[in-house]
Amino acid sequence: MGETVLRATQGGVLTLSLNRPEVLNACNRALLAELVEGLAEAARNPAVRAVVIRGSGRAFCSGQDLGATVPGEGASIADVVREMYNPLIRAMSELPKPIIASVGGVAAGAGMSLALAADLRIASTSARFVYGFSGIGLAPDSGASYFLPRIVGVARALEFALLGGAVDAEQALRLGLVTKVVADEDLTQETGLLAARLAGGPTVAFGLTKRVIYEGSTGALSDALEREALYQQLASETDDFREGLRAFAEKRPPQFEGR
Repeated sequence: MGETVLRATQGGVLTLSLNRPEVLNACNRALLAELVEGLAEAARNPAVRAVVIRGSGRAFCSGQDLGATVPGEGASIADVVREMYNPLIRAMSELPKPIIASVGGVAAGAGMSLALAADLRIASTSARFVYGFSGIGLAPDSGASYFLPRIVGVARALEFALLGGAVDAEQALRLGLVTKVVADEDLTQETGLLAARLAGGPTVAFGLTKRVIYEGSTGALSDALEREALYQQLASETDDFREGLRAFAEKRPPQFEGR
């Protein structure tokens, strides 16, 4: 892991900190690649049971670093999106463990897309979500066209996409963009509490839950029902399910171990 993404693991939680504060954690090729590497490590390591993505300094992520020369010779913007951004969004959605975006300061353009691709979002009062694509004459990318309408609805997503602008943390909470808003000074602590709760949960069942929700957001009801049956069977074969049954019968909190 390089210096554009810092990595720390504690209590089953892997924290990936975007570390380009001098440019508000704008994305370049190295940062995106290191995020993918961090998620791959989370997938491989059974000790990691939840992931937090946060920004260093006063921003979450300001989007693509427009000062960087991104396309190589003969490359197109489409190539850049496919090679740099799409692998990250796929890695996030396919990770069989929950991901929290801890948003302090601005999340703009691809930075907002990054937050949307997380499973849960917690924001500080200084957070601002800026859908900046149309402001520079571009269409949405990095999964924004998939996640945003599923979170806020088609009409509100079109409002974001066509009119641009920004919403603050309280507006984001009302729209359902974020799970919780906390004071700036409490963001790290509150994110840690939420991550610890997820890390102490039934990890296999959480992974299956992500799959069934994402896969069920498109397609026919009959397909969703069959997926639910298959994934429920997989969840029922885990130690965590057996522990959940014992804890229920014994009227005590379950002690899940993630397997």
